[in-house]
Amino acid sequence: MRRAVSLAVLVVALLAALPSAAPAGRIPIRVGIGDQSLTMFDQPAFQRAKFKRVRYIVPWNIMDNPGQLTAATLWVQKARANGFSVLLHVSTDNYTIKKARLPSVDAYKSKVGRLVRQFRSLGVTEFGVWNEANHASQPTYRSPTRAADYFREMYRMVKQPCSSCGVVALDVLDQTGVEQYMKTFFQHLSSTYRRRVTLVGIHNYGDVNRQRTTFTHNIIHEAHHYNSKTRFWFTETGGIVKFGSSFPCNTTRAAHRINNMFSLAKRYRSAGVQRLYVYNWTGAGCDARFDAGLTAPDGQTRAGYTTLRNQLPNYER
Repeated sequence: MRRAVSLAVLVVALLAALPSAAPAGRIPIRVGIGDQSLTMFDQPAFQRAKFKRVRYIVPWNIMDNPGQLTAATLWVQKARANGFSVLLHVSTDNYTIKKARLPSVDAYKSKVGRLVRQFRSLGVTEFGVWNEANHASQPTYRSPTRAADYFREMYRMVKQPCSSCGVVALDVLDQTGVEQYMKTFFQHLSSTYRRRVTLVGIHNYGDVNRQRTTFTHNIIHEAHHYNSKTRFWFTETGGIVKFGSSFPCNTTRAAHRINNMFSLAKRYRSAGVQRLYVYNWTGAGCDARFDAGLTAPDGQTRAGYTTLRNQLPNYER
């Protein structure tokens, strides 16, 4: 009897010493979040989600604006101090529809070159050439050839000194005409640079919130027509709480659409979808034109946050 009890105790002790079983196989798509808020990092609800990747947008000429540069620097420093990998995405300096000035290639090379050097020194290793290039809020919306020129410059500035760094070559919204925009972009590039388009960003609010797959499919198909090795990040996506008259304020609907977001990512994983960045953390409120926040302006979590937390254990960070 004593020998049996001793043996049982030994078995229990040995089992306790073994590492706990790994969780069931996760879908190999990494989930991050995009937001401009510095206070986000200190919120307990954000910390409980255990994100590891964040996305931040900066104007292309930020180095000429001390206030914006300080804000971005503090944000990146906060993210890096908390162990986050940062995707820094270049964007317009004027979001007024069809009003922003399109920088020359030389201006882009000069201003964005300084930006890259500044934020590389802070530990940023992933850069986006131009945010949502085909949307009318961006000066590139009528010039996919200029967007292609910018990619060549960004590639040289980022990849030549750091071969392991990442460049989102083209970032597009899922809207009518995106296929032609991409076609012109790729045709403007040499065969060498087409092969270097290894990451394309997709903003698929339309597909996610209208419960369709059309444009996500078409964007992937168009990129693979020119480079079968291109991979994809949903660089901006999420459930819309409020958007004009098309989407009246409704947090329950937005939470349901977050499930669609994950379904789309999973559906196209075999086609090369590797990441998604949920946009965004802090909502603007129902009086705003656009709101996709996981939290209300006062910091209270919404239904979408609960949906996200329920899905996260199935995915990588």
